[in-house]
Amino acid sequence: MKTYKLIGTNGKPYTSAMPGTLGGHKKNKGYGRLDCPSALHWIAKGYYVKHRVFFTDESTAIAAGYRPCATCMPERYALWKKALLLTDNRADTLALYRTLLNN
Repeated sequence: MKTYKLIGTNGKPYTSAMPGTLGGHKKNKGYGRLDCPSALHWIAKGYYVKHRVFFTDESTAIAAGYRPCATCMPERYALWKKALLLTDNRADTLALYRTLLNN
């Protein structure tokens, strides 16, 4: 059986029988769609692959401390940016972002 390495809510990798639905960049702490033009561009150039991570869903990516991609998720990124401007640290930004998403 094929297995997949995903990132959990605690930010640590685990093995899953199901593939991720979102991809991310470990160093930049950003997540986005698997077909994101920006990610695909950098993957094609060979720069992104070693930092690539995957998530089961958006709530897992947020809980792990990742922000939405500006390219493939512009509406979500705008909400995150709004939260960033209203807070002093990443944890508070992500908490406010979760609240804004649920409203």
